[in-house]
Amino acid sequence: MFSVFGRWYRRKFSDPDAAMLLILILLTTAVLLLWGELIMPVLVAAVIAYLLDWPVCRLVNVGLGRTIACGIVMVGFITITILTLVGLVPIISKQSVNLIQETPLIWQKAQEWILTLPDKYPDYVQVSQIHQMMEGINEKLVEVGETLISASFSNIANLAALLVYVILVPLMVFFMLKDKLFFLDGISRLLPKERRLITQVGHEMNSQIANYIRGKVIEIIIVGVVSCVTFVLMDLRYAILLGVLVGFSVLIPYIGAAVVTIPVAVVAMFQWGISPEFWYLMIAYGIIQALDGNLLVPLLFSEAVSLHPLYIIVAVLVFGGLWGFWGVFFAIPLATLVKAVVTAWSSNPVVIPEEAK
Repeated sequence: MFSVFGRWYRRKFSDPDAAMLLILILLTTAVLLLWGELIMPVLVAAVIAYLLDWPVCRLVNVGLGRTIACGIVMVGFITITILTLVGLVPIISKQSVNLIQETPLIWQKAQEWILTLPDKYPDYVQVSQIHQMMEGINEKLVEVGETLISASFSNIANLAALLVYVILVPLMVFFMLKDKLFFLDGISRLLPKERRLITQVGHEMNSQIANYIRGKVIEIIIVGVVSCVTFVLMDLRYAILLGVLVGFSVLIPYIGAAVVTIPVAVVAMFQWGISPEFWYLMIAYGIIQALDGNLLVPLLFSEAVSLHPLYIIVAVLVFGGLWGFWGVFFAIPLATLVKAVVTAWSSNPVVIPEEAK
């Protein structure tokens, strides 16, 4: 067993470039696991700078200086962010509060409907089963309510952290954009000389991550706007809140669309019951999801991220469990990174001398 493992290790890692790639991955993972929360503002700033680098480069190509181009892009980005927050946050907050206040009424109507099942299907549903199920659900709802209350107090305590993001992150983004070459040169000096595979993986990931992030942001905006407009036109309650949820659901492939269907269906059923309006809404929602998966995603991402659906789901679960929202957002790029690393190791076999076998 040890000889088999030894031959595999020498075949994959006797190349100094492969060993350096492995060491870099292990060090990066250790830093993120140990100090991920501490350096999260820096990581967020790096992600935003990565997104904004494309318009900065376009302005530089037109003839503007990099500092002026960075200033224009940052002003535009901050203006759009503020207008979006001012326009959406009050509406979403109000609708969220109203939905929370009406949740007991929705649950009461759901219980009344559930209690009718034993009369309709006496051979399959028993009254004792219904009462036992509702008691369990009520206990879970109480636990969820207590969790939400404690989370609200913790969010008040995290106001200082919010100020860090609001003030320091834009400053870091500006300097990362303005002095991009300086920081890249510094990182290059830190990397070892044996970095052929590191460079190979870096070049492969650069285009894929850039395309993925830009495509995902565009997908969120398109799906969210179309969903909001559709829900408003169909006079669905909490249309903006549910539309925003549908937009952000595309962050989690497969899982997000299934999960967000529940609040949309519950609100529609509470508003209209099992009626033609309910089915019209669900059909429209299904068309939005179908167009997103079969038309929008292929157009935005093409074959830039060619991963099996099972790998994507596993990546979402693993990286989401490690780093929460940002882990979910970058689950596919991180999975693509793992694939690129495995491909680099597999495509660079090392010939083992006979005396070493």
